[in-house]
Amino acid sequence: MTPPPGGPPDSTPPHVVVVQPESGAVVADLKGDAVIRFDELIDEMGGLPGSKGGGTLTGLQSKIVLSPVSGPVAVSWHRTSIRIQAREGWKPGRVYRLQILPGITDLRHNVMKQGATVIFSTGPALPHATLSGTVLQWVEQHTLPQAVIRAALLPDTVAYVTLADSAIAFTLSGIPPGRYRVYAIQDQNTNRLLDPREAFDSTTVTVDSSSSTVLWTFVHDTIGPRLHDATVVDSVTFRMSFSSQLDPYHVLDTTRVRLFALPDTTPVPVRSVWTGTQFDSIQARERTIADSLRRAKDTTAHAALKGEAAPGSPGAGARRAIANQDTGAARVDTARIGALLRQRPVPTDRWVARAATALAPGGKYLVRVRGATNLNGVAADAQAVLTVPVPKEPPAHRDTTRALPPRKSR
Repeated sequence: MTPPPGGPPDSTPPHVVVVQPESGAVVADLKGDAVIRFDELIDEMGGLPGSKGGGTLTGLQSKIVLSPVSGPVAVSWHRTSIRIQAREGWKPGRVYRLQILPGITDLRHNVMKQGATVIFSTGPALPHATLSGTVLQWVEQHTLPQAVIRAALLPDTVAYVTLADSAIAFTLSGIPPGRYRVYAIQDQNTNRLLDPREAFDSTTVTVDSSSSTVLWTFVHDTIGPRLHDATVVDSVTFRMSFSSQLDPYHVLDTTRVRLFALPDTTPVPVRSVWTGTQFDSIQARERTIADSLRRAKDTTAHAALKGEAAPGSPGAGARRAIANQDTGAARVDTARIGALLRQRPVPTDRWVARAATALAPGGKYLVRVRGATNLNGVAADAQAVLTVPVPKEPPAHRDTTRALPPRKSR
């Protein structure tokens, strides 16, 4: 089936002309399918009505969101229309949201850029409460577009469902007021459910007329952090790498990080503990101070050779350099997302500790951490062996000069 030759090409995406039940309708004895009718033939997209393994939604099924329902939703294609039916049937006394997502195409591959939402009821009057929010990835410090939002009106467990848009915002309008348990899910297999090892966040929100929330997704480990390894940074400093990010609100300190010399487990005092980011910042600041002092020293020496006065003290120059650097960093990124990300400290799985005495070259130490806590609040003790490498000695210098032959006397 092809369009007839001649005439201008069709570049208009499909348009919804009617939905049954229509938005705002109250149908107490709703029977049959909900129907979305378009103004032209739409592409079946080859994946109907089934889905791939693991409940992954494909084809037009991925463009339709019906909630709240318990169980699967049947979606079928009929030339210019889509039919939707909840396998459990239409429940009396419930407010339904039928969301049509962008992405539906016609036979000429014109894509519908905007979606639509239809709200209808099987009994009660239509409510007007709205729940909105923002979804962020806590560990990655990124936004999470297309996050799946599930909001269940307590004490029920059947949830209203929507997706965050490309601006990582979501809106559930036309829902009943009350207390909701809200989940934001990084839906890796696109089944719109929470599966093991998928990052998510949850909160309880009371919705009156309108409410807003921010959700921070992360993988919820049920096992406490393990210490992968400990490696030497310098003669007194070592780095610890954990199996998962640690809760930044449960900071490690010198009372929780212990160091013992092997094999007799002699305690070695630990002077400082930092996150990897803090340690990198300290090193950068120390380099800045050293560079400033070196430049000031060179300037002073040059002025002394010329018989001129030194332009200020080295310490003041170093302090000015650091102050300027800190002031500039404080003004970086005042946008809304940046402000939201700054509301929480950044989790990390890298920590650095500094011993009070030098680590013996070739020696081995036991690093023991008490109460390392992951983002899910699960704590565990962890330990690892730290091996200090032996510095390589420079190669011995060999005299390769050949002995000159004795000069012959004349």
